[in-house]
Amino acid sequence: MNRYWSVLFLLVPIGGVATFIVAPYFNMGLPRDVSEHGHVIDSLFMFILYLSGAVFVVTQLVLFYFSWKYEQGSNDQPVKYSHGSHVLEIVWTIIPAITMLFIAIYQMEAWATAKMQPPDIRPLVEVTGRQFNWDFRYPGPDGELYTADDFVRTDGKLYLPVDEEVLLKITSADVLHSFFLPNLRLKQDIVPGMDQSIWFKATEKGGYDIVCAELCGWGHYKMKGRVFFLSADEYEAKLEEMRLDENTMRVVQDDTLDTDE
Repeated sequence: MNRYWSVLFLLVPIGGVATFIVAPYFNMGLPRDVSEHGHVIDSLFMFILYLSGAVFVVTQLVLFYFSWKYEQGSNDQPVKYSHGSHVLEIVWTIIPAITMLFIAIYQMEAWATAKMQPPDIRPLVEVTGRQFNWDFRYPGPDGELYTADDFVRTDGKLYLPVDEEVLLKITSADVLHSFFLPNLRLKQDIVPGMDQSIWFKATEKGGYDIVCAELCGWGHYKMKGRVFFLSADEYEAKLEEMRLDENTMRVVQDDTLDTDE
């Protein structure tokens, strides 16, 4: 009966490898990459996945071997205890340490490009996370953020130009949030009070998900949005359309206040 559990241990790596092989045929892989730098992140991810996957399979096979070999029903000898091997302990400490050091060095360029080397351009939009919505501040006709003609959209829809380096300012109005763009391979935790930025270059037009990847309260599940990448002309036209909408709303609000008075 105990060998039944040995077989179950063996099925774990077999099932894991089989799932990995068939997943692409069922569209279960990574979301489509639409960013200039995404292939670097994907390569790093797959390298770590293959490395950890190989270690996982080997350890599971060793576990199966020992559980099968030393199954209670086929071994009538009493249990023997040992103090282990200091050499073996040193080896399995040094090898993981070297592996982790190699990964740390291997990913340094990808980390620096995505997190430490912002482009020398002005911020295009300010993103504010709040329970439980994404707000987007756009510049007015002067093209500069944080001036009197700025306007804020609270509909969760972010519009940006495609094939252009984009720098976003990100902030939080209340608690910790995480601005996650799966199709651009970017995620940045947002800490209230911190001056933070995120940058990227999209290579394909279309609409893609914006996700909050930080548990931020009871409404976390509904804190989602969409980013739409448009051509330069379409983006300018959309900006002008939103500015006109904002001006119309302000006029309506002013008229309502005058009527109430």
